[in-house]
Amino acid sequence: MSAPLPPGFHEPLKFAYWVPNVSGGLVVSKIEQRTDWSYEYNKELAQLAENNGFEYALSQVRYIASYGAAYQHESTSFSLALLLATERLKVIAAVHPGLWQPGVLAKWLATADHLSNGRVATNVVSGWFKDEFVKLGEPWLEHGERYRRSEEFIRYLKEIWTSEHAEFNGDFYRLHDFDLKPKPIASEGRPHPEIFQGGNSSDARGMAGRVSDWYFANGNTPEGIAEQIRDVNDVAAVNGRAGAVRFGVNGFFIGRSTESEARDVLREIVDKADREAVEGFGSAVKQAGQSTGDKKGMWQDSEFADLVQYNDGFRTGLIGTPEQIAHRMIEYKRLGVNLFLLGFLHYLEDVEYFGREVLPIVRELEARELERV
Repeated sequence: MSAPLPPGFHEPLKFAYWVPNVSGGLVVSKIEQRTDWSYEYNKELAQLAENNGFEYALSQVRYIASYGAAYQHESTSFSLALLLATERLKVIAAVHPGLWQPGVLAKWLATADHLSNGRVATNVVSGWFKDEFVKLGEPWLEHGERYRRSEEFIRYLKEIWTSEHAEFNGDFYRLHDFDLKPKPIASEGRPHPEIFQGGNSSDARGMAGRVSDWYFANGNTPEGIAEQIRDVNDVAAVNGRAGAVRFGVNGFFIGRSTESEARDVLREIVDKADREAVEGFGSAVKQAGQSTGDKKGMWQDSEFADLVQYNDGFRTGLIGTPEQIAHRMIEYKRLGVNLFLLGFLHYLEDVEYFGREVLPIVRELEARELERV
C-alpha cells in the first residue's frame, strides 16, 4: 500500500520567485547572469511571472553592501511598486523586527493591501547579518532573543489587524486600546495579510508552529525538509493550530533539455564562484547558526558549493530536465511542501521556460496522484 498523501495535497503546488531587488543576482559567482536589479527589469519580470504560474514574489531585505550585493532597493517600497504594476501577483515584503516598529509596519501593510486589492504579504526575518544592525546603531540580540522578539512582532501584527481595541503587552512591544483603520482586506481563508518566516533552528520551528502562516525552509534534502515539517506541525498541534502552517522550500532552478547540460551549468556556477564573497558570507551565517543552543541554525551544515547560492538552493535538487524537476517537486509535495521559492540564473528566460516546459508536467503529475488515491 502506498503512503497516504499529506493534508492539502489536493491543492496545486504554489510557486514564488526571489525578487532580484539587490545587485549581483542569486548566485555569488562571476558566471554571466542575465538578471538586473533595476525597477524596469523587475516590473517586466513580475508581469511575466504572473503569466507563467507564479502566485508569489519575495522581495529581499538588505540594507548595506554584502557578499556580492553591492546595491539594494528597499524591500517594502519595491514590493508596493511591483504590486501596482501587476494584477494577480502576491508580493511578500521582507522586514526585520528591531528595524521596524510593528504598528507602523501594520499601517503600511494595511494601506498596501487596499492599494493592491488584498495581495500584500510579509516575511518576518529575525536576522542573520550582525553588521546591518550594529552599523545602523541598533542592538544585536542573541539568537533566541531575536526569535522571541519576532514572535511578539507577529502576535502584535495579528492583534492590531483583527481587533478594534487592540491590546498587547510583551517584553519588546506594547499596544494599548488601538483601533487601526482601515484594517487590511479580509477574505475567506485570509483574515489578514499572510505572514511568512524563515529559519531552521528549534527556535524558528517553534515560532512557526505557534504563530506563523508560512514556514520558509532553506534548500535541503527531502529528509531534511520532512524533519522540519514534522517539528513545526507538532508544535502547531500542541498550540491548537493543527494544519494551520504551510511550507515553502527554497530551490535554485536549472532546467535544460538534458541532465548533463544542467549539471554543466551548476559546475560552471561553482567553479566561477566569488570565493572571497562566499567565504565571507559563510563566516557570517555560520556564526549565526552556531549561536543556536541546538546547533540547528540555518546554514549550519552548508558546504562551500551550497553557499554559492545563498539560501542553499542547490541542495533541493531542481537541476535537470523538465521531467526530472517536476518529479522532484512532487516528491517534496508528498512530504507536505506547499510552495517552491525559486531563484534563477537568467530570470526572464528561465521564468518563461519554467512556465512553458515544467509547470504543465507538474500539473499532470498532480492530477495523476489525485486519481491514484
